[in-house]
Amino acid sequence: MTDPDPAREARLAIARHLADLHRLHLALAADSRALKSLTVGGRPLAEIEIAAEMLEQYMAATDAFLENMRGRFETRLPTLRRGEPHGTEVAPGQGAMGHGPFWYAFSRLCVALRQAARRVG
Repeated sequence: MTDPDPAREARLAIARHLADLHRLHLALAADSRALKSLTVGGRPLAEIEIAAEMLEQYMAATDAFLENMRGRFETRLPTLRRGEPHGTEVAPGQGAMGHGPFWYAFSRLCVALRQAARRVG
C-alpha cells in the first residue's frame, strides 16, 4: 500500500467541506423561500426582519472568513515564493523544471487574494 498524498488528502477534505457548505446554502435558500408564508399570513414585517438578519449575518460571517484566509495566505506569500523550483533550466530563459506551473499557481493565488480583498475591503 502506498503512503497517502497530503496534498490529495487536503484537496479531498476541502472538497467535502465545500460540498457541506453548498448543502447549507441550499438549506438557507429553502428557509428563505419559506419566509413568504409570513407575508402571505399577514406578517410582512417578520419576513423583512428575518431576511435582513439572515443576509447581514451571512455577509458578516463570509467577510470574516475571507479576511482571515486572505491574511493567512498573504502572510505566507514570501515563504511560498521561496518554494520556486531551482535547478538546471529546461531551456535558456525558461527556468527549472516546474518553474512555469509554480508561477502560474502562485499568480492564481495572488489573483484570488486580490479578489478576496476587494470583497471585504
